[in-house]
Amino acid sequence: MITRRQALQVGGASFALLSIQPTLLAATDVIDITMAGRPDGSHVWFDPIGVHIQPGQTVRWTNKDAANAHTATAYHPDILDRPRRIPNGARPWDSGYLMPGESFEMRLTVTGVYDYYCQPHEHAGMVGRIVVGRPPDRDYPNTARSGLIALPDAALANFPTIADILASSK
Repeated sequence: MITRRQALQVGGASFALLSIQPTLLAATDVIDITMAGRPDGSHVWFDPIGVHIQPGQTVRWTNKDAANAHTATAYHPDILDRPRRIPNGARPWDSGYLMPGESFEMRLTVTGVYDYYCQPHEHAGMVGRIVVGRPPDRDYPNTARSGLIALPDAALANFPTIADILASSK
């Protein structure tokens, strides 16, 4: 037989679980980023270029550019000798070439700032930034370890600031 005290404890625990469920559900939402471009190929971009998500959320990149193939590639030394611009402990990714209509997903679990680019269009400034959780307000410096390829000026000029991404998510 269950005592009144046990029933209240079970009820309280159930209420506590239900009260946090919306937070857990929010962390499972998929965030969509579009790969886009002008029909003549003269301008390409990610939309949105900067997003703020919670740890555990999934980002989905979809190529909606009928004129180009694109990639979503993390800045990381393991991928094409690029400087690390994702948090320590985070898994780097490379979508490979996505043809029009194709998508790629990545679940981001480590708090921090993730910078990524499109391999064939980085020189045109096709980059993006994802802020996961509440990292310190700092941008990556334009430095590369010896033997790593520095980012082109067009890419560096296009990253939104962390502060702007956090402000736009409020």
